[in-house]
Amino acid sequence: MGSCSSQAALIPDVDQILRETGFSQASLLRLYHRFQALDREEKGYLSRLDLQRIGALAVNPLGDRIIDSFFPNGSQRVDFAGFARVLAHFRPVDEEDATTRDPKQPEPLNSRMNKLRFAFQLYDLDRDGKISRNEMLQVLRLMVGVQVTDEQLESITDRTVQEADEDGDGAVSFMEFSKSLEKMNIEQKMSIRILK
Repeated sequence: MGSCSSQAALIPDVDQILRETGFSQASLLRLYHRFQALDREEKGYLSRLDLQRIGALAVNPLGDRIIDSFFPNGSQRVDFAGFARVLAHFRPVDEEDATTRDPKQPEPLNSRMNKLRFAFQLYDLDRDGKISRNEMLQVLRLMVGVQVTDEQLESITDRTVQEADEDGDGAVSFMEFSKSLEKMNIEQKMSIRILK
């Protein structure tokens, strides 16, 4: 088996992907092997069906929404670079990254703000920049299933939107969403340790 760097050289645009995602070469190589395993027909891209075969997404109540994030603007396929970019949101935050980051460079995909943006888009189905009461209700319904009554769910939804909605427009903007989660350790909650 060749060295990690010689194997990584087989990945298209490897240097750019490493810069954009912050993954180590070893992690990127593991992701590439996973991508290839999911691409059973060796098409060079993944479809929604390929991602639906991932067991953890199949049982996740937000699995379809997470899969949607791999296919922005209605696209039907994702190449390895797009696959790695989405997964980079779940890369644990490295304390060293924050202190050594060049402020002229774009914010890392795994930053707190980008993790929040990713989470926000799972709720904002119509992409209008606001989470409506109906969108919140749909997500909560997916997350709790039949564990609560419709009446309880409606109440939880109303209370959640009301607590976060500072400007009183009946919806939650990204800034309101961010503020409502300011005490939550989103960096930890939205991290997968194997994605260093």
